[in-house]
Amino acid sequence: MEVHEIVRALWRRIKKLLPPKRSPGPKGGRPPVDDRIVLEGIVFVLQSGIPWRLFPRQFGCSRSTCWRRIAEWQQRGTWNALHALLLAELRRRGKLRWRHAVVDSSSVRALEGGEKTGPNPTDRGRGGSKHHLLVDGRGVPLAARLTGAHRHDVTQLVPLLQAIPPVRGKPGQPRRYPCALYGDRAYDSQAVRTMLAGRRVRPYLARRNTSHGSGLGKYRWVVERSVAWIHGFRRLRLRWERRADIHQAFLTLAVCILCLRCIWNRF
Repeated sequence: MEVHEIVRALWRRIKKLLPPKRSPGPKGGRPPVDDRIVLEGIVFVLQSGIPWRLFPRQFGCSRSTCWRRIAEWQQRGTWNALHALLLAELRRRGKLRWRHAVVDSSSVRALEGGEKTGPNPTDRGRGGSKHHLLVDGRGVPLAARLTGAHRHDVTQLVPLLQAIPPVRGKPGQPRRYPCALYGDRAYDSQAVRTMLAGRRVRPYLARRNTSHGSGLGKYRWVVERSVAWIHGFRRLRLRWERRADIHQAFLTLAVCILCLRCIWNRF
C-alpha cells in the first residue's frame, strides 16, 4: 500500500485522539508542524526503515520533530488507543474471529542495544529483542509486546492477554478474551493452563517432551503469517532504537496497519 493511502486512513481515525493543536504563544514564533505531516513521516520511516539521519525534508518536517512526536504519542497512549479503535471497527463489521486466538514470537537483532534487549539464544548470544504477537483466528493482531530476546515465551502469555484492549463495536460489554488459545511448546505450563481456565479460555498448547506433529499447525499458521507481515516493515526487521518505547510505538503502528488491511479486505 502507498504511504499516502495509509496516512489518509490512519488520519481519519487518529486525529480525534491527538491533543489540541498548540498555538505559538503570545510572543509569536514558529507554529508547530501539522500532525498529519508528522504521521506521514513516521509511516515512511516504518515502511522504508531509513535511518533518522537520512530522513528526507520533503515531508515538511524534521527528523527530530517526527522522533519527538512519536515518543509523545506513545507516552500518551495514542497508538494503543488507535489500535483499540480499529479493533472496534473490525468487530462492528464482523471481521474478528473470537472462536480462537494464536500466540507466537520472533526475535530481531538489536544493533544499538538499549532497553528491553538481551542475549539471543538463537543468534549465538548476540543482543536482540523479541516481538510477541497474539492474533485472532484470522490473523488480526489483538496485542503486541516487546521484550528482550532472552525472555522465555511462557512468561509473556499473561501480559499479552492483559494487553488486549476492551474491544467495543457492538452493544453490550466489550470483548476481552477469545474462546480458545493455541500455542507451541514454549507456552506449555500448568500455571498458564490454570490461568486460561480462570478466564474461560480453553488452552490448546503443545505438550513439552512429546514427539512433533501435534496437529496445531493448521491453526498456528495465521500467527506465523502475521509475524512475517510485521517484519515486512523494514524498521522492524532490525532494531535500531535504543529506547524501547520508540520501538514499541513502531510495532503498534505496524499492528494498526495490519488492522487496516483487514478492514480493506486485503488480508
